[in-house]
Amino acid sequence: MKAVLLTGIGELAVDELAEPVIKEEGQVLLKVDAAGVCGSDVHYYKKGRIGSEAVNYPFIIGHECAATVKEVGRAVRRVKVGDRVVVEPAISCGSCSQCRAGRKNTCRRLKFLGCPGQIEGCLCEYIVMPEANCYVSEKLTAGQAVLCEPLAIAVYAVKQAAVSEDSRVAILGAGPIGLSVLLCSGLKTEKIYATDRVKERIEAAKQNGALWAGNPDREDIVEEILKRRPEGVDVVFECAGEQETIDQAIEILKPGGKVMLIGIPEREKIHLDIHKMRRKEVTIINVRRQNDCTQKAIDFISKGLVDVGFMLTHRFKPEQAAHAFEMVAGYRDGVIKAVIEF
Repeated sequence: MKAVLLTGIGELAVDELAEPVIKEEGQVLLKVDAAGVCGSDVHYYKKGRIGSEAVNYPFIIGHECAATVKEVGRAVRRVKVGDRVVVEPAISCGSCSQCRAGRKNTCRRLKFLGCPGQIEGCLCEYIVMPEANCYVSEKLTAGQAVLCEPLAIAVYAVKQAAVSEDSRVAILGAGPIGLSVLLCSGLKTEKIYATDRVKERIEAAKQNGALWAGNPDREDIVEEILKRRPEGVDVVFECAGEQETIDQAIEILKPGGKVMLIGIPEREKIHLDIHKMRRKEVTIINVRRQNDCTQKAIDFISKGLVDVGFMLTHRFKPEQAAHAFEMVAGYRDGVIKAVIEF
């Protein structure tokens, strides 16, 4: 099969590898139709690691995946050959203390597509996954199916934040995750403010529900948001993974507000202004991917509750993967979501 391999820092190569095979009765062989290029993939591409998770080259990254069922194990009942599916990239054990507590996203034996030391990713023609990770999505295009992964994270984050019709929300970082949060928050409230450094993303935010969206390189976004909401906002979704946006989040929150940390910083550590946080009694919630929200994301799209199509801005062939990653890493050409189509 054709596979896109990460072979070094900033180095990708296309190679032919053996097609994977089903080894367990509950597994499914999937033909990958499209795979998204995510910010975490770019971390591995640029740095070779996220925290302690370091790449051992060569390695297949990628975890946002739309696929078609090619073969099923003997115990598979829910999906069949020919089904188009959204792939949930996190394989939980189902038996550890976290899984039993309903926290599959923090499973103690979790394996995640394209995560070093766990399992190879989906930037290849075929993968094998448990049936439980395959969600039938016949009404969705491959592009929509790819976007279900970031949308599921947004569904989970908005739920964790308890956004309501009275909530005032700020989203710092309007990439695919931030814009997905915007769409999900928009189902609850109209009082949403957003920021990003890419003008096309700012425009996308304005066109898809933000009352105001601005560029921190060109204006004081703390001043601008507080001008519109002098008492501060109830929830900030930090979707950029930058020290600057974390600082801004504390500034624009009202006392008793929540910061939802979704973005993944490139640096090992960040700092927090503990005195401002203490005086405001700020709650900080780390969002660990998502938990049982994939089907909800599919339903949101298939029922027309949200339209994610505007985020799919660039399509590439496997042989163009290096160009795709350079574009996403450099925020070039107004890219929001780039996909590799097999």
